[in-house]
Amino acid sequence: VRFANGRLLHPDSLRFTAYRNRDTAHPRKRHRRILVSETERLSYVGHNFGSEVMKCNSLCRYFVGVLDKNSGQMEVYNAEIFNMQPLLSGGRCRGSQLLSCFVLLTPALFPWRGVRRIPSLLHAERDSRRGKHSDEVLCSLGCTGCFNVCFSLVQMDLCIEAFGTSKQKRALSSRRMNAVGSDIVSTAVTKAAANVIDAKGVTALMQDMAQDDVQNISAFLPPCHEDADRPEHVYKFEDILSPAEYEALRVPAAALASVSAEEMAKRAEERSHCSFVLEELKFLPTDEKSRDHKARCLWFLDTLIRFSHLKVIKKKHPMGPECPHIISRKLMKNFTSLTYNNGSIQNLISASMKAKITAYVIALALHINNFQTDLTVLQNDMKLSESRILDIAKALRLRVSKAKGVPGLENDQNHKLGTLSLPLPTQKAPEGQRKRKKMN
Repeated sequence: VRFANGRLLHPDSLRFTAYRNRDTAHPRKRHRRILVSETERLSYVGHNFGSEVMKCNSLCRYFVGVLDKNSGQMEVYNAEIFNMQPLLSGGRCRGSQLLSCFVLLTPALFPWRGVRRIPSLLHAERDSRRGKHSDEVLCSLGCTGCFNVCFSLVQMDLCIEAFGTSKQKRALSSRRMNAVGSDIVSTAVTKAAANVIDAKGVTALMQDMAQDDVQNISAFLPPCHEDADRPEHVYKFEDILSPAEYEALRVPAAALASVSAEEMAKRAEERSHCSFVLEELKFLPTDEKSRDHKARCLWFLDTLIRFSHLKVIKKKHPMGPECPHIISRKLMKNFTSLTYNNGSIQNLISASMKAKITAYVIALALHINNFQTDLTVLQNDMKLSESRILDIAKALRLRVSKAKGVPGLENDQNHKLGTLSLPLPTQKAPEGQRKRKKMN
């Protein structure tokens, strides 16, 4: 165990009680444990489930070795680390409700001799045995079935005052001294907030919050050079594709650069590329250098879009053997997040990573289309909602307008066009979830 609020000076003076979940058939609940400990001043509780559980137990395996001094042999047992949190007044009732699902594994925390109970509660327990429900039930804490019902903090304190040892009474006194009323906390927080507002002002606080939101958004966008004097310098091409990565695209992009009209029609029929790439392949430049440059950009953009459709990356080369190693490494490093599942590390394309891929796709499409691109086509290729891609486009400082799409595409009359022009519009944080329209 480790204690959240300090280091233990005298570990021999502690006694621990462990509880396991009653539902031994459930595949998850049967592994749940609650560990309870008590010192002279405070009681502590730790558990291996819930949102506050320690991550180290899922990343590593821990063992405890017990050495037999007589035989010289050591037996090794599986172990896990519990983070012991102090249990103050006001939090015991919830802990009691948790313990109602658990049974005792080790000797009870209060090993009283015999069964002693508060007489006024005997009738409530007798009623519960007859089928009548009551919240006023408290049996002996030395009994293995004592946590079938929830008991309140007041009843627990009454037990300690009537039958507890001097050590338990000192702990109770300490908990009462450390108790802080919720009204006192609320008053202190309100007063502190009022002081901050008076000192800084509401407008300045709102600006700080908006700036924090903007910084959080910027973490998933290509580097933006706001002082650029030309649109192509706002999101530099080198920030999207490094020279080494650009050179590695020469071989796979050669097939796109030399595609014939018949093969183009076949690829369009088979949907082997996204709609944006299929449309742009019809307008490849005749100049060899420009044609090669656009083919490389289209190949990488198509790879990014196909990569965004994946969920969990299980293969070493998810985009196939034709994808250069440096590009595969870039995709895995920059556009996936690590997750831990069943004791192994996996690469996951989360919602935030998909937003990052979308931002880079839009930035690359701007370079391809002279800094004006059809956002609706990219939205359909990326399988996003319109509000989502518009939020990302506005975060990229694009001006969004309505335009007609290419005939034959879906919703060709209601397309959104994103334009990157100088001076850049003021960056704003997303307004959050939009209100739903009322239906007549």
